[in-house]
Amino acid sequence: MLGPVLLAAARSDTVRRIVSAAPVTRPVVDRFIPGERRDEALVAASELLAEGLDVTFDHLGEDVTDTASALRSRDAYLRLAEALADEGLGARAEMSVKLSAFGQALPGGDDLALRHVLPVVEAAAAASTTVTLDMEDHTTTDSTLAILARLRERFPETGAVVQSYLFRTEKDCQTLAAAGARVRLVKGAYREPVSVAHQRRSEVDRAYVRCLRILLAGDGYPMVATHDPRLIAVTQSLAARLGRRPGSYEFQMLYGIRPVEQRRLAAEGHRMRVYLPYGTDWYGYFMRRLAERPANLAFFARSLAGRR
Repeated sequence: MLGPVLLAAARSDTVRRIVSAAPVTRPVVDRFIPGERRDEALVAASELLAEGLDVTFDHLGEDVTDTASALRSRDAYLRLAEALADEGLGARAEMSVKLSAFGQALPGGDDLALRHVLPVVEAAAAASTTVTLDMEDHTTTDSTLAILARLRERFPETGAVVQSYLFRTEKDCQTLAAAGARVRLVKGAYREPVSVAHQRRSEVDRAYVRCLRILLAGDGYPMVATHDPRLIAVTQSLAARLGRRPGSYEFQMLYGIRPVEQRRLAAEGHRMRVYLPYGTDWYGYFMRRLAERPANLAFFARSLAGRR
């Protein structure tokens, strides 16, 4: 019941101000976000890499309302790509971007977002790494996939994200599961209407498995983003049945969630990538993490109670 409330709160400026001002918030946020600065994120990445884990960086920000903010998002990623090149991390560190941070919702949004994100994709290629386009709420799906298609004309390794809770996603998986295509499968973390998305967790999980089967049977490179032990086991079973070896797909998890399991999978020979967010615009990301899992909300509630 609390999930939809928290997802609605993620877009509320009033709740944002209250949560951001609460003294307890920062220590809890630190569990999911290693820092606001790029250098802090790079330090966290170095620690993860030393443990045999790979990373994808996300400079936090979304839903920009002016071109200047979109340019700041672009420039933040260009500086990140430069840092990855300088540190020689391209083989094990990629970048994830939200196109709404690049002006997707502004007038002429598709062309504007493409114009802003293209230099980032070019810089990633120069740094021997890649970019994955995060998926946001369902109103942006067609736009994001259209921009993806245009980017893949020059950079076919550009990654896509699909969300199993959307009714359309099985068909999207069939389209995207082509040779060389990198596709991250997630459950979905936005509040969506009943007309476009499964509402019950069991339905979302079953859709996830159907999408997973399509991607693992295809010719692309599936990126299985889940913390659910049942879905991890299903992935390993399906991969074995379909002749997929570790290295022909990867697992992904969020920074700060199930770190022991992350290390276990890496020790077993799986490629395990950690989604590593950083930046000052952390509120929306933080609220979605609370909405996704009761354990995250309980952790926050215990912290609040302990600080009173």
